[in-house]
Amino acid sequence: MAILNYTTKIDPIKTIGEIQGILAKHGACSVSTEFANSIPIGVNFAIDFNGDFLNFKLPSNAEGVYQALQKDEQVPARYKTQEQARRVAWRITKNWVEAQLAIVEARLATLPEVFLPYAITRNGQTLYQLVEQKKLPLLTGGRTDEQ
Repeated sequence: MAILNYTTKIDPIKTIGEIQGILAKHGACSVSTEFANSIPIGVNFAIDFNGDFLNFKLPSNAEGVYQALQKDEQVPARYKTQEQARRVAWRITKNWVEAQLAIVEARLATLPEVFLPYAITRNGQTLYQLVEQKKLPLLTGGRTDEQ
């Protein structure tokens, strides 16, 4: 099966607007777009969490999508461009945000719970990035000093 949304024609800015609307509908106090060289690379948003702001950073990895498109033999060559990868990456991000917020709407989890890996820490990294770099060894598994 080919990568999700590989035929999309929807501009990333339109998709980002849809994501912003979805997040606002679900209680985001602010939503902004992060750019690098005029290309959108992430959506940041904040929610009120126990009277304080909790900030999140949702990246959209167009380079990863580009690599997946290149390797996928079911995807025609006309869809294997950097521009198409950006469109696809943002549509997949939108689908993912919608799925996460469906879990919130169903009261299976809270908004902070589903987006916790993307919470921005005091040093500007996401919580996931800290854990990945082993600067925050909270998870079980792997080796410990006692082993």
